[in-house]
Amino acid sequence: MDRLKIQSILKKCEFFDELGAKDLGRIADLCRLKRYESGEYVFRQGGFSENLYVVIDGHVMLERTIDLGIRKGSVIITKLGKAKLFGCWSTLLNETQNFMSSAVCEKSTRLLVFNGKDLRAMMSNDTEFGFKMLQRLCFLLRDRIQSAYGAMEKI
Repeated sequence: MDRLKIQSILKKCEFFDELGAKDLGRIADLCRLKRYESGEYVFRQGGFSENLYVVIDGHVMLERTIDLGIRKGSVIITKLGKAKLFGCWSTLLNETQNFMSSAVCEKSTRLLVFNGKDLRAMMSNDTEFGFKMLQRLCFLLRDRIQSAYGAMEKI
């Protein structure tokens, strides 16, 4: 996939939609395409990774497995479609953390994949860009936390 097509996909992503062509181009240079089949996991709860993902097409469900002693099961936190971002946020904060949920493809899905540490390096080298990214991260995490609480109420 060429750089301009990747930039176009990133521009449609709510996390990157306010960025200019220069910044989108720099992020596009970090990205690679990865395909997943229906039912295939992008990552599993408890695992580790440094990657962030943008959905090109298809759907990814974030699910959390819960063990409350006598009650066990999985709950879908949210379903992510085209232009949605997900992955290991902690790398943007220079932290290592295991995944608190799993990401499974509902159908055949294509994702842009890039390393969070590479994006963090860009953020550190350009504080204005870094502030924009951290501000966007706060809003995105707020929305994900609200979705997780809503999903847990269904248990």
